[in-house]
Amino acid sequence: MFPISSRYHDIELATCQTASNQTIVYLRRRFLPSSQRFEIIEEHLVSEGDRLDNITANYLNNPELFWHLCDANNAMHPDELTAQIGRRLRIPLT
Repeated sequence: MFPISSRYHDIELATCQTASNQTIVYLRRRFLPSSQRFEIIEEHLVSEGDRLDNITANYLNNPELFWHLCDANNAMHPDELTAQIGRRLRIPLT
C-alpha cells in the first residue's frame, strides 16, 4: 500500500465496524523506535535557513526520507529538527 521508502510501509492495516455497519480501514499506530538502535554515520549542524528536505537530500540522497532523521533524533514533529540554530542532527544509516 505504501512505498518501501515510506515510514508507514510496514504498518499493519486494521478495520473497525461502526454502529451503522460501515467498515473503516485504518493504519495501526506507529511507535517511534529507540534512537539508540540507529547506526549514526554523520552529524549535521543546523544553520539559518536549513530545510529538512534539503538535509535529507544531501545526506540520504532522497528528500522524502526526512522521517529517518525524525526517528534517529527522537522528534515527533519534523519542524523540531531545524527550529534551533546550532542543533546537531544525527544522520542515520538507512
